[in-house]
Amino acid sequence: MPGDDRQRLVFTDLDGTLLDHHSYSYADAMPRLRALDRMAIPVIPATSKTRAEVEQLRRELGNRHPFIVENGAAVFIPEDYFASRPDGTRVSGGYWIRELAPPRARWLELLSALEGDYGGEFQHFFRLGTPGIMQLTGLPEARARQANEREYSEPVHWLGRESRKQRFVAALEAAGATVLRGGRFLSVSGDSDKGRALQWLRACYREREPGLPVDDLAAGDGDNDRAMLEAAGTALLVRSPVHDFPQLRRGSRVIRSRATGPAGWAEGVATWLRGDTGN
Repeated sequence: MPGDDRQRLVFTDLDGTLLDHHSYSYADAMPRLRALDRMAIPVIPATSKTRAEVEQLRRELGNRHPFIVENGAAVFIPEDYFASRPDGTRVSGGYWIRELAPPRARWLELLSALEGDYGGEFQHFFRLGTPGIMQLTGLPEARARQANEREYSEPVHWLGRESRKQRFVAALEAAGATVLRGGRFLSVSGDSDKGRALQWLRACYREREPGLPVDDLAAGDGDNDRAMLEAAGTALLVRSPVHDFPQLRRGSRVIRSRATGPAGWAEGVATWLRGDTGN
């Protein structure tokens, strides 16, 4: 931020945080988003969503900053965003891409191998296709198609008994997968998370201006946000209408919103900007 003695960054989850849990609207966050843009504070999505889904949202918001997809599986930085390309990235589609997880094909292979033992007990996005995802999630066709454009992970819908589900997850993990349990789906991917992606990208910002410390905020509402909330300088827990705040190990620099969704996000960001960062 020009004239400041630090680089401020906002890393944010999307569903239930910047986007309303039910309507996916970000209207209540727009005034604060515009204020952050005027202050030259990057807003960096960090989400379970795909590259295609985030690109759509960035176009709507006029967001030009990097983003983190599929629960930390990869970081996308627009080419020439930094003065030089960060080490460990590849160039594709106008981005410098830091990949922190193996490709989706590995997890599709693994799920196919488990069909023999668990046939009929699970479904997953690739096999469902756009029509099946629409039916399962209620998403419109365009959004269902974007949700299926996965590059590093695979959402699985479990249909069997809970006791069998635990065995299924154990089999996936024994084969090298990391399984995140969400509200509706199991996310099967590699050994990556939003926290490690945040730390890597934060180091890129530090390298850009070594003389300026980074002051970063991470905003989230769910268990898959915990690694990111623990890794950031300040954690913003956005109240959810359907579940409790995620439990964190940290005891300081934690903000808890009173409002839910994007209204709570805007409230918490305003609190952070004032310097009131909790205990």
